[in-house]
Amino acid sequence: MTKKANKSIIISIIFVLLFSTMTFSGNRVEAVGGVSAQAAILIEQSSGRVLYAKDEHAQLRIASITKIMTAILAIESGMLEETVTVSNNASGTEGSSLYLKPGEKIKLKDLVYGLMLRSGNDSAVAIAEHVGGSLDGFIYMMNEKAREIGMTRTVFNNPHGLDDHEEHYSTAYDMALLTKYAMENETYREVSSTKSYRAPQEGEKWDRIWQNKNRLLTQLYKYSTGGKTGYTKRANRTLVSTATKDDLDLIAVTLNAPSDWHDHMNMFNWAFEAYELKLLVKEGFVKGIEEEFYKDQVYAPYTFTYPLTKDEQKGMKKKVTLYRPPANNKWEDGDITEPVGKIMLTIKDDKIGEIPLYYEAPEIEEKQSFWSKVKEMFFITIGVNPYD
Repeated sequence: MTKKANKSIIISIIFVLLFSTMTFSGNRVEAVGGVSAQAAILIEQSSGRVLYAKDEHAQLRIASITKIMTAILAIESGMLEETVTVSNNASGTEGSSLYLKPGEKIKLKDLVYGLMLRSGNDSAVAIAEHVGGSLDGFIYMMNEKAREIGMTRTVFNNPHGLDDHEEHYSTAYDMALLTKYAMENETYREVSSTKSYRAPQEGEKWDRIWQNKNRLLTQLYKYSTGGKTGYTKRANRTLVSTATKDDLDLIAVTLNAPSDWHDHMNMFNWAFEAYELKLLVKEGFVKGIEEEFYKDQVYAPYTFTYPLTKDEQKGMKKKVTLYRPPANNKWEDGDITEPVGKIMLTIKDDKIGEIPLYYEAPEIEEKQSFWSKVKEMFFITIGVNPYD
């Protein structure tokens, strides 16, 4: 920001959509019924808004929902069409299995489907060894990605979630962050939402066919769009699931939940009833600005949507703030302020969003006199370029 911008007087243009009081605290409305899980969270996918939470930052064992991280790293590796040779170490992994054989060759893509649908622990190790170069190399990648996403209370020490290491845990909040990140990937969304998958098997005439273990997706909940199940004796039941209705995309996570299917359906049903995804700022030029210099020249670089209850919609405020126009209504070379302002969105005193605003200078057309235009047309007619 330039010195001139720092000294400038701020112009504020306030658009108010408001007018009633409501019960609102910390951008979260607490109204969902009983949840059996020790820890749980429900967020809206595009904004990341937390709609419901219960001990969401408690560090707990997570079992096979670990495989969401394994899957997204495999997908992002760009190796899905590569062939993986299954090691003795991978084929001998305990617990849920694809029954991979030592030395068997199988596409990484097929391993990812087996990982997510059938929760194959052998698949997880085979993926890790191929993508990371070694098990330790892949675990390093998992923790680096966790830091990148903002999973500050998570430690990974295997690619499958088995209770083979004390330092392997996460939180409901961190797993929601991971799922939000993964759901931005089209391939991950496709894998997560697949109910059944057929994979060829080397040396056999018959294919492997995997049915998804996520009963919300296959049987119980018509708005389900995917997720990942998990269970170990120490972690108990863990579940990540996603659901969509009327353009509202939700992510739910439960850890140590005796009745996880019902927990997720209850949270989803409550949120679909209570919230609407509202378009608050549309990408493009901002209307309603009266200041002549900025009128029809200020734009928002992206669209902003946010889930709101009906009461919150009544109580939302939108404030546009712009810096004072430059002297003589003209930016000096290299002295343009970027951005030139912002849109602040609040409910009562809680900020729910801040969108930068940018300035696009108007195009100035050169004015030609009548005789200049006639002269130009004459030269063009006789085949002479008047500008040569």
